[in-house]
Amino acid sequence: MTTLTITTDFGNLNGFVGTMKGVIWGIAPDANIADISHEIPAQDIRTGAIALWRASAFFPAGSVHIAVIDPGVGTKRRAIAAKLGNQYYVLPDNGLITPMLEDAEAAGQEVRIVHLDNAEYWLPRVYTTFHGRDVFAPVGAHLAAGVPLEALGTPISDPVRLPLPKPLPTEEGFEASILVVDVFGNCTTNLRVSDVPDLEQITIFTAGQEIHGVLPSYGHAKVGELVAVTDSEGFIEIAVVNGSAAKTYGIKLDDPVRIQIRG
Repeated sequence: MTTLTITTDFGNLNGFVGTMKGVIWGIAPDANIADISHEIPAQDIRTGAIALWRASAFFPAGSVHIAVIDPGVGTKRRAIAAKLGNQYYVLPDNGLITPMLEDAEAAGQEVRIVHLDNAEYWLPRVYTTFHGRDVFAPVGAHLAAGVPLEALGTPISDPVRLPLPKPLPTEEGFEASILVVDVFGNCTTNLRVSDVPDLEQITIFTAGQEIHGVLPSYGHAKVGELVAVTDSEGFIEIAVVNGSAAKTYGIKLDDPVRIQIRG
């Protein structure tokens, strides 16, 4: 039984996700469907890409990941499907694929991408405002049912890539930025802890504040204290213990973070 996942910015109010599941089960009735998130902020491609990247690698080999954060729906933007390593992705060609594609390329894994231009695997009638139902859900279901990737469309090698910000080395350390703000108000930077030689010998400057060192976890400081910890993917995260760093200090996506290496 193949596992499919769905990631969208649809929310759960209007039944859009349920409709997609109905389409999938109509084609692949034995499919196991998992929801990654439907609370991605509207049209926020980067947040959707990172949410999908965080989760998809933990699913069984051969899983099919359908993602629909699609502000360009109904325009000339392509719909694509890809095999990256041992996972499949079905999504608009707007950069959603970027972090998974970069990881697969860096690891030397299999990368195959097709433009979904074979309408045989869509619903019979396609509306310009709901490709999640009419294109992505049926294509994902056909993949799960065993249709080969190459049958779905024309191979391509030029998917759209998001300009994901990278930390820049400086004479004193790094210039980084905030890449994710989660539901708790924790603020993850784009700097991996593995790039820092000594986590105890750094000072982090952001939002007019200084943080000395990176702690193992939130419980190593007092409630209300501003701290830096290692997040669950190995990046430096800024947090308020039992609080919200985003609300308390007004930290936002893409805010600068300066890291000074002492000693």
